[in-house]
Amino acid sequence: MAAWYSLADFFLSRLDTEAAHRLAIRGLKSGWVPRDRQSDPPSLGVEVWHRRLSNPIGLAAGFDKNAEAPDAALHMGFGLVEIGSVTPRPQPGNPRPRLFRLREDHGVINRMGFPGEGLDVILSRLTKRPRTGFVGINVGANKDSVDRAADYAICSKALAPHADYLVCNVSSPNTPGLRNLQGRTQLADLLKRVQDAIAATPVPLVVKIAPDASDDDLDDIVAVCRELRVDGIIIGNTTLSRPPSLVSRNRGETGGLSGTPLMALSTEVLRRTARRVERQFPLVGCGGVDSGAAAYAKIRAGATLVQLYSALVFEGPTLVRRIKNELAALLARDGFSSVAQAIGVDL
Repeated sequence: MAAWYSLADFFLSRLDTEAAHRLAIRGLKSGWVPRDRQSDPPSLGVEVWHRRLSNPIGLAAGFDKNAEAPDAALHMGFGLVEIGSVTPRPQPGNPRPRLFRLREDHGVINRMGFPGEGLDVILSRLTKRPRTGFVGINVGANKDSVDRAADYAICSKALAPHADYLVCNVSSPNTPGLRNLQGRTQLADLLKRVQDAIAATPVPLVVKIAPDASDDDLDDIVAVCRELRVDGIIIGNTTLSRPPSLVSRNRGETGGLSGTPLMALSTEVLRRTARRVERQFPLVGCGGVDSGAAAYAKIRAGATLVQLYSALVFEGPTLVRRIKNELAALLARDGFSSVAQAIGVDL
């Protein structure tokens, strides 16, 4: 399988980055990507939101924006898959080029701007899909919306019957002003409206925040989430910062940075968030996960679940099985019989 992906990557790396991504989605839909047929070690099983998952490793939003292949992604071995971000109306996103590989750094810079086919198309796909696995839906706002909170409520109400959890993405740096929704008053208003919208179809509601959040930002975000009894926080999205270690020629591109260079920052913000949350609800660690050790660091810093995306660009689908095997070995090495025993031990 690794040899297969090395050959595929040889060709994909020579394509425009966005064209390579489209080809990857088509490969998943067509069944070209091999399945992970191994059983997960019992130690990787995790309880979250009243569901039992075979492992805590998830595919982050951004890969399957339009719900084209969530089940094929699950077959790669993920314990959960998140689609989106979904906006009420279709939109093209920002001008191309807008997606850049930083091969030497194992990072990616994007300024996509929520391109997508819109709520109606995605809803039609999900309506036809059998409810298997654990699939979350990430929702956002149209760039030209005059009432962005309403966009989140509209998408959430329509998609709740098809979601195992919903995510309000208020952290993309590529839609002007979107991160302002992380402010205390704005976030409380948005989440209340979403909660009202999905009251008839209760589903776990999660907020995705930026890894660039300051301590004051985290104080406000966590206070709102605890007060409103939100079900979780994902930490985090891409960063606007640029570590001095970057060497790739695309390092100066505008947009959000993800991948290995984000690991240290996102894990530290996860740790600071976990201290404020005090185990009142689960956290999801996202940003820079490219190995079992990275996933383990997120768990020890307070994450119940871990998500990745950018590392797949460089490592391919074999990465998922490798992370799970490495994580199980690390748990055993440190005397943990389950993921739950390791959550937050570094706090």
